[in-house]
This record gives sequence, C-alpha cells and structure tokens, in this order.
Amino acid sequence: MAKNITMTLVAGFFTATAGISAQAQDFSFTFQSVDPAGNPNFQIQKEWTERVGVMSGGRIEIELLPVGAVVEYNETQDAVGAGILDGHITDVSYFSGKDPAFGLIANPIGAWSSPEEMLRFIRYGGGQELMTQLEEPYNLHFVGATTTGLEGFVSKRPLSGVDDLKGLKVRAPEGLIQQVFAAAGAVPVNLPYAEVFTALDKGVIDAADSTVFSTNHSQGLHKVGNNPVYPGFHSMPLVEVSMNLDAWKKLPEDLQEIMTVSVRDLASDMVAQLSIKDLEAAAEAKADPDITVHNWSSDERARFRTIAMGQWENVASQSENAQQVYDTLTGYLEEQGLLD
Repeated sequence: MAKNITMTLVAGFFTATAGISAQAQDFSFTFQSVDPAGNPNFQIQKEWTERVGVMSGGRIEIELLPVGAVVEYNETQDAVGAGILDGHITDVSYFSGKDPAFGLIANPIGAWSSPEEMLRFIRYGGGQELMTQLEEPYNLHFVGATTTGLEGFVSKRPLSGVDDLKGLKVRAPEGLIQQVFAAAGAVPVNLPYAEVFTALDKGVIDAADSTVFSTNHSQGLHKVGNNPVYPGFHSMPLVEVSMNLDAWKKLPEDLQEIMTVSVRDLASDMVAQLSIKDLEAAAEAKADPDITVHNWSSDERARFRTIAMGQWENVASQSENAQQVYDTLTGYLEEQGLLD
C-alpha cells in the first residue's frame, strides 16, 4: 500500500513537473535592434529582454539581435509585419518614406526639451493611439516608446549657430529631420549609425545627427568629429518597441501587460543610464585639448526651432495621417504651454 502511494506521488510529481516545463517558455521571440552589439544602447536593451524573462516567469524569451543581423536597419518594419522578425527596437523616423506621419511623430524637432515631455505625450497625450493607428496597417503592434534622450551632435567643423549649418554635409535620418536640416541650409546624407565613423573619417560627411553624446564618445566619433555640440539642439528620437500584430494577439492578457509595463521601465532605465553617461563623457571631452565642445545660445536654439516648426506644417500637408499627428501634437503642446 505504501509502495503504491509512493509511486502515485512520484508519478504525480513528474506529471506536474512536465506541465511546468511545457509552460516554461510559452513564447519565444526574435527582435532586431537599431544599435550594434557592444553599443551602450544595445546593452540596456539586452537587460530589458532579461527582465521580461524574469517578470514572465520564463514564459517569454526574447532573443535580441544587433542592427543588420537579419535585415537592414530601415527594413525591420516590413520584416516584423511579415513575421521574419517578431519585433524590433528602432527609430520610427526610418519609415517616413512610407508615411510622412512616421517622421513627424518620431522626431518633431524643437518640440521637446526633455525625455519626460515626449514620454508624457506618448502615454497620456494621444501619442500611443496615433502610433497604434499608424502601425496596425503594417501588421505591427506598438508596445511602447523609449528614447535615448536629447542627442549630441558630432561635427568636424566648429558650429556656433544656425549660420554654420549652411553647406554642412550632415548624416540624418530620412523624412522630417533631413527636411529641417535642408531648410537650415545643410546637405542631408542618409547613412546608418554603423557607418558614421568611417564617413566622418573619410570626409563623406562633415557632421552627424547620430545619438547621445556618451555613445558617440565611447564609439570614438569625437576623434574624427572633434567639434561636438552639447547639449544637443536638434533631436530627441522616438525609439519604438513594436512587434508582429499576430504574435501580439496570441499573448494572453497578463503577458501583454508585462510587455507593456516592461517597456515603460526600459524607457526610464535608458534615459537615466544614458544621462549619467552623458555627463561623465562631456566632462572627459571638455578636458581633452583635441576636442572643443560647443553649446549653442538660447537665441540660436530658438532660430533652429523656428525653422523646424515651419517644416512640421509642410509634413502635415503630405498625408492625412501626418495632418492628424500635427493637430494632436500641436494641440497637446499648446495645452501644456510648451510652445511659449
């Protein structure tokens, strides 16, 4: 009798264990990042994938690949929609060619003076709904927004203000950002971040809208572009975490909520970590006799913002979606007193 009870308990244990094992990794996803492996941004994103695994009790496993691992940086939207990738972490600006609305919501140059302002708009000012509306036709679900914060600006030439942008060959993402630089007299060039160092070194470009100061510094960009502008005057990108819509719908509600909340944590983590690194890197750069850090005056920043706002209106006229983004964005900025 005791033997039978023992065998029953053992059998029950193995049945229960098998059930747990079967549920341990219910969902396995492959995401591609816009950043190269070893880049600080990529490392922070990797930490996010690990937290998702812990928060989900092992039910979600995300493999994060660096830029270009499966498709080119500006092809991930199609790849995610088709299920070639399950998700991506990338700058929304790269898809401006499909709809100008992507460029306007991704980086309305001059709109934001801090990451918190942009994240509040996405979460509570209508941005989340706009991104959902824009992406679902491409079979993507917008999980949430992150940002690297206010970007630095790398330049081989000294830049004291708007007038110095004239004739400057500057790497910038397609869409609104390129249009703003062109309106300011610069010559925009479309290049992925991974090619910025070589392009600066060989004189293909004079300057680059790339990413935050500390990442540029750690990647050695200030060795070839030793006249950086800091704090940045131009850009703070919306870096989206999105995934295949069909894959999203297969997630149970609790795992959808874990994904959503985890991206909010990723945003806070990225802003905080990169801000600390920026301050440290800026101090190091200012102590280097071969690097001259430029800081634009408030008047020059206002001049650049005026140019940028003129381009917002131009973009708004290019598609129905872009007009809706423009109306929602400017309405929010006015209500919050951010256009003063």
